[in-house]
Amino acid sequence: MDVLRPTLIRIGGRVYRKNLIQEQAYQQEEEEDFCAGPGDCTDEPCDAFVVEETEKGFQCRAEVPSPLYKYIIGKKGETKKRLETETRTSISIPKPGVEGEIVITGQHRSGVISARTRIDVLLDSFRKKQPFTHFLSFALNQPAIQEKFLQFREEVLEKCSKDHGVSSSLFQNPAKLHLTLGTLVLLNEQEIRKACDLLQRCKEDFVDQIAGGKPLTVEVAGVEYMNDDPAMTDVLYAKVHMKDGSDKLQVIADQLVERFVASGLMLKEWDRVKLHATVMNTLFRKDPSAEEQNNTTTGKSSFKERESFNGRNILKLFENFYFGEVQLDSVRLSQRFSSDATGYYATSGQL
Repeated sequence: MDVLRPTLIRIGGRVYRKNLIQEQAYQQEEEEDFCAGPGDCTDEPCDAFVVEETEKGFQCRAEVPSPLYKYIIGKKGETKKRLETETRTSISIPKPGVEGEIVITGQHRSGVISARTRIDVLLDSFRKKQPFTHFLSFALNQPAIQEKFLQFREEVLEKCSKDHGVSSSLFQNPAKLHLTLGTLVLLNEQEIRKACDLLQRCKEDFVDQIAGGKPLTVEVAGVEYMNDDPAMTDVLYAKVHMKDGSDKLQVIADQLVERFVASGLMLKEWDRVKLHATVMNTLFRKDPSAEEQNNTTTGKSSFKERESFNGRNILKLFENFYFGEVQLDSVRLSQRFSSDATGYYATSGQL
């Protein structure tokens, strides 16, 4: 990272510089430090969070998922000690695995605000490194679509099995066919409830109005690939469009993601949601339950382990393959690596 052009992080409408500490790294506990940018609130009232005045000074409470406690504590408590020393505060953290609030106390309001700001920036950085746990989806596993998908798989294996890398292990589980709108990192029940509540507000605010109170009739037809070279394909997907030619599905998807990004529950990846239904994925070779990871900044990359396949003939022969028509009547908050009674992903909430 160029020290003259540090990474900028936006939290609560404020912009912070991210500076790396040159310290000896230790296993699984990366340590970074941050300093506030020109708009920091260490010397002025901050409306991003509440600072209460107490008999002994000031305090601020922060809801933090228990899996993130370790990043505030650091190796042998070093990060916590440094934060307390530099901001002249005391930071109380619940026991590991126990959900609760982190409480920051100090004699000076500015010190409490500084500690809270630095904790927020620190956790924002490490949250982005967590693998996603949930995703917003439209289910495409209706019986008619599954039947056509199985026909597609059979014909591909019959006509293209000799092409490099093509095998039965590449195909999606038909019961899990879906459209992914965006991925989320939800680390406790409170964050899941927050996402469910937001989903319901979206339904009331704009989804019902755009859809006209009716299911969206869409067609799944044609295939396309993700990367630049069809001879080195990792993901092949079916294309989806509204039967009436309108952009209702795209508008709903874009506005849902925009609302979730604004809430801080989702990271912004693209200006528009890429509507696609994965039908073949090289991640499935080693793990049939794997899902495509759209966000390259989240979690560990598995691209080095992927064996690409030659998709040229598939794209040529099945360019216009018709998977069928489907009625979309709900957006689901789906849980990664899970299954319900139908074989689809377990649902934490839906609209």
